[in-house]
Amino acid sequence: MSDTLTATVDLLAGMTFRATSGTGHQVAMDAAPESGGADVGPRPIEMLLLGLGGCTGMDVISMLRKMRQDVTSYQVRLNGKRATEHPRMFTAISVEHVVRGRGLNADSVKRAVWLSATRYCSVDAMLRRSAHLDETYRIVDVASGQEQTGSLAMAA
Repeated sequence: MSDTLTATVDLLAGMTFRATSGTGHQVAMDAAPESGGADVGPRPIEMLLLGLGGCTGMDVISMLRKMRQDVTSYQVRLNGKRATEHPRMFTAISVEHVVRGRGLNADSVKRAVWLSATRYCSVDAMLRRSAHLDETYRIVDVASGQEQTGSLAMAA
């Protein structure tokens, strides 16, 4: 695997761009209508949240599978707060991992979330340099409906 990634971003029309990754995958990005966009794709800043969710999600589900956890569904919910002044960077991001399954071990879920946040997710590591990330998890037992919640105590 190369240490260098490539991408191209081409103007299609108005404020709509087609972003193409070096691996050939494409996504449309657009500006908000009030900024001249047609609302046909996510905003570039939203792509950062999507990238964070995908990065940590892939880490966590991979680890939970290796730990032989019976996960029936998994969702990463993200909420980013932005500065009011330009360049309107994220100042705080909450990341909630919602894991549903049978007989899930809370320590395993916490460990997987912790490892993603502190070691494996490169997007998390980059965003953490400029924003406070609050990592939480919710475990739902699909048989009983019981829920457990937890939070990672992370240094800023």
